[in-house]
Amino acid sequence: MSEILIVDDEAAIADLVEVCLKNEGYLVHKFYNAADALACLAHCEPDLAILDVMLPDMDGFALCQKIRQTHLFPIIMLTARVEDMDKIMGLTLGADDYITKPFNPLELIARVKTQLRRYTRYNRGDAVSREPEEYDFRGLQICKGNHKCFLFGEELPLTPLEFSILWYLCEHRGNVVSSEELFEAVWGEKYMDSNNTVMSHIARLREKMHEPSRKPKFIKTVWGVGYTIE
Repeated sequence: MSEILIVDDEAAIADLVEVCLKNEGYLVHKFYNAADALACLAHCEPDLAILDVMLPDMDGFALCQKIRQTHLFPIIMLTARVEDMDKIMGLTLGADDYITKPFNPLELIARVKTQLRRYTRYNRGDAVSREPEEYDFRGLQICKGNHKCFLFGEELPLTPLEFSILWYLCEHRGNVVSSEELFEAVWGEKYMDSNNTVMSHIARLREKMHEPSRKPKFIKTVWGVGYTIE
């Protein structure tokens, strides 16, 4: 049974999300502030978190960033703030998805299931045993079998989405991959022209790889076309 953490100070919203998730068979840990949620994380490891941005004791973005210091499970931001910069900030700080209020409960459940499938597949291993596939070049080692990535011997704490992005670029090494192709391959959804999700995750990935923003050594931007690993 998957465990899901909900942090939202609006009791009506938190209760609605809890009911929807419990109806799908999930075990729910529900809190109305960041402090109680962090206390819960000290002794349990949920499979996914749904965070509000506007919390009484800590900004939801700050909470997301704090969780990312020690946890890799998917994070969905659920908030009434709809500005593009808020979405980009949340994704850059480690969130995997962003849903605005008011929301359709069926859409929320669908996104939760999508994130859990990806997390289970990449972080906990496939049910079918097989030889690990990996790439090893220029100090970068990435293995699909055990979902581990090393850069010059240092293990990178990648989220499932970040791993998927890097793996896809390595699979197409030497070719330029457009944002549209990368988004549809990794997220499995239709790409929208105004979508900044890929850019935000690439920035976060470069940060973890200690890549200089102006002259990255691995993930390079081909302006107006997409991204490539050479």
